[in-house]
Amino acid sequence: MLFALGEPIAFVALVVAFLLGLLLRSFAIRMTARTLHLSDRRESVSPRPREDIDPFGAVAAAVGGMGWGKVVSVDEVSRRQGRGRAAAVFAAGPLACILVSQILFAAYVVLFPRDLLSVIGLSDVLRGLPLPVGEQVLLCLAVGLLSFGLLALIPVPPLDGFGILWSAQRSPGPGMQWMRLWFEDKNLGVLILLIFCFFPLGGPILMAILNVLGLPFLLLWG
Repeated sequence: MLFALGEPIAFVALVVAFLLGLLLRSFAIRMTARTLHLSDRRESVSPRPREDIDPFGAVAAAVGGMGWGKVVSVDEVSRRQGRGRAAAVFAAGPLACILVSQILFAAYVVLFPRDLLSVIGLSDVLRGLPLPVGEQVLLCLAVGLLSFGLLALIPVPPLDGFGILWSAQRSPGPGMQWMRLWFEDKNLGVLILLIFCFFPLGGPILMAILNVLGLPFLLLWG
């Protein structure tokens, strides 16, 4: 997001997109867990900043373009009532963000019908693309939420994609156990993600990854 400081409106919109992503993720995860009877129905689904915000994820959002929410341990989601249900809980957050982003993209192409989306990448918007105010805000919100959701689906701790992968397996093998130990318990996953945020390769590597993941969506709307 700091790349967008040259465009203050874009910077604010991207910050809002990140915060909105955190809210959508936490609500979707808790609501899905409640609906599938994997959590206490008396448990609130409202946001809990201490449980939803990962300081390292916030740093990644600032320097790498987008970040993540606090890890949900696979121990917190029971697989006893079905691996699909457990995987659905982890998938709910990222998919909710991607769904809302698609609604915003739909609004964008209706209000601003041109071919911009077919010639840009997510990183262009995350860096602060100079546009008229209304167009800039809507595009930053859409791209910010899409980036949040796509990043969360990568199957590496502390991201939700690892929870999906873990839950989908009948019995996680030694490789998955090793990955969980080093990438989650010993925070190697966080370290790698932060390196991808800081290491320059014409810009953070994380932005290049998001560009690749987001290309089909931009082409779809472009």
